Amino acid sequence: MKKIIMICMFTAFAVLQFSCVQKTKKVIIHLKLHVTGIKDIKSAGIRGDGKPLSWDKDLEMKPLINDSLYTATFTTVTGYNFVECKFTVNGQTELNGQPNRRINFKDRNEVNYEATFNQP
Repeated sequence: MKKIIMICMFTAFAVLQFSCVQKTKKVIIHLKLHVTGIKDIKSAGIRGDGKPLSWDKDLEMKPLINDSLYTATFTTVTGYNFVECKFTVNGQTELNGQPNRRINFKDRNEVNYEATFNQP
């Protein structure tokens, strides 16, 4: 019985000691979205993985130049080296049937990302 208790304690210690928990980091992401050529823009946003992004609801972008350039800045805390996302204009998601955009930030705490709507 003593041997079983010792084995259980050793196993529990080993699991706790050597478990693989990914380190997280805080990353600030500055976005610029070019929307030139699209008429009557009521809203622009971004959807994606990881808070504050969501695939269900837009993170609002603000017009820097109406019907031309929109911006947003957000902070995320993640264990990954990238965020996957897609932009929206008037509630319509870009790049249908195509891969998500990937904003890479390995070894960086702040990144600028610039894109043109519906162009990979």
